[in-house]
Amino acid sequence: MHRTTLLPEKWWDVSTEAAVENTAGRDVVALRAEIDQLRRALAGRAVIDQACGMVMVLAPCGRGAARKLLVDISQQCNAKLPDVAVAVLAAWEGEPLSRLMQRALRHALRRLYAEDRGCDSAPAG
Repeated sequence: MHRTTLLPEKWWDVSTEAAVENTAGRDVVALRAEIDQLRRALAGRAVIDQACGMVMVLAPCGRGAARKLLVDISQQCNAKLPDVAVAVLAAWEGEPLSRLMQRALRHALRRLYAEDRGCDSAPAG
C-alpha cells in the first residue's frame, strides 16, 4: 500500500521564537535550515542551467564556456550568479538588461571570442 502525506507548502520554515532545549530538537532545527538552504540552491541552479543553455545557443559555445561567461558577467556587475541568470532569462522575454549588465556581457563575449581564436588577451576597445 502506498501512503501519500500532504504537507503545507512552507513546512520546512523554522520559527526561532521558541528556544529548543533538547539536542534532538536542535538537530531538527539545524536539519530543516540546511534543507531550506539546499532547496534555494537547487532552485537557483535550474535558472543558471537555463541561462547557460541560452548562452550556448546564442554565443555558440560549450557548457563550460557559457557558465564561465555568466560568472564573468556576475563578477563584473558584482551580482550573484542566479541574479545574472534571471536577468538573462528576462532579456529573452523582452526585458532590457541594465547598462552595466550590457557592458559586462559585451566584455565577456569579447573575452570568449578572443579565447576561441587563441589570443592571449581580449581585444582592446
